[in-house]
Amino acid sequence: MNLQSLIFTAPRTIHIGESPIPNLLPHHVLVQTLRSAISAGTEMLIYRGEAPRELNADDTISSLSGSLAFPLKYGYCAVGKIVECGREIDPSWNDRTVFCFNPHETHFVASVNDVVPLPPDLDPDDAVFTPNMETAVNFLHDGQPVIGERVIVLGQGVVGLLTTSLLSRAPLESLITFDHYPPRRDLSLKCGATLSLDPNESDSTKYGEADLTYELSGSPSTLDRAIELTGFNGRIVIGSWYGNKTTSLNLGGRFHRSRIKLISSQVSTLTPELMSRWTKARRLDVALKMLNKIKPSRFITHRFKFRQAAKAYQLLDERPDEVIQVVFDYD
Repeated sequence: MNLQSLIFTAPRTIHIGESPIPNLLPHHVLVQTLRSAISAGTEMLIYRGEAPRELNADDTISSLSGSLAFPLKYGYCAVGKIVECGREIDPSWNDRTVFCFNPHETHFVASVNDVVPLPPDLDPDDAVFTPNMETAVNFLHDGQPVIGERVIVLGQGVVGLLTTSLLSRAPLESLITFDHYPPRRDLSLKCGATLSLDPNESDSTKYGEADLTYELSGSPSTLDRAIELTGFNGRIVIGSWYGNKTTSLNLGGRFHRSRIKLISSQVSTLTPELMSRWTKARRLDVALKMLNKIKPSRFITHRFKFRQAAKAYQLLDERPDEVIQVVFDYD
């Protein structure tokens, strides 16, 4: 039996490759993929050739240890069932449904330490949001929202919606979100936003003076809007990854006198203020619990069979206004 893998070979070009399934090492398991989700922000940078090719994909994830240069396998939202265990693995692992930070492919071999057993009551359609939910949890750790604060979230893609869903559970004065696409703004309100606005609306700046602003749009030019909307001594958490995209910032105006803090947030690490008590395992456990509470499977707008992957990326590239979450089915 062979496995099939999605391979990015050049800008806007993907290929489904086939290769033998590797032999199992004693501490490895073979997983048959059930679902995998496209993480649109990062994966579209790769698909469009806008990711820095000299950068390692992720030094903390064994399946993503290579660089971002073409050709490469990528993806990190895989849910599957264990169908075979190495000789050192307890047979009770067989048939377990697990999550793994693994690229899009029909089967994969992983160390048992790299797979996360999922709660029996967690639907695979919710479980594919695990990485994005963990990112959203990390954003709240980094931003540290305080009771009664005014919070703004710029960008209501999947990560923005999950962040809004978590923030809505805090006792804030207001939670205002911004996105260009009406379906995302409608869903943002259902996730608990006080108000969701088109950033192009002429009066949108009147909602400024936020204590805490999240820049999650994926557009570096939006940083100027974040500064514009943040009050004196406010915090801006920059959760977007811009790849090779750059922009010029207006730091000579009110930013200079407003003591605004720019906070870089990335889920591969924990904020140093929490490292004495928190571990990545504890944060992941919180993310899994939040998945069952928030049920993000409602964000899935499109499903494709794995062999139709090229159509999925073309849709995201050409008609992003129609899409919130794309999932591959391997059934």
